[in-house]
Amino acid sequence: MGEKINTIFTDLIELVLTASYVSKEHKLVIVQKASLKLDILKFFLQLTWNLKALDNKKFADISAQLAEVGKMIGGWQKQLSK
Repeated sequence: MGEKINTIFTDLIELVLTASYVSKEHKLVIVQKASLKLDILKFFLQLTWNLKALDNKKFADISAQLAEVGKMIGGWQKQLSK
């Protein structure tokens, strides 16, 4: 499970970095993919916590940080949709 989460996290970073370099007409699609990848990451972290493989404090800390990333990606997506 940890390897899967690491892969998803790496993919998310790659999408955000890619979006920062592509032209505006391609950016929205990549940011949307990053948003989806973030949701998948949150799902697997929730699953890991439900399986008791992640303690409450670590889960809360990671969840708070991912919520902040979600706000940033959501704002970016909203700005590009205008």
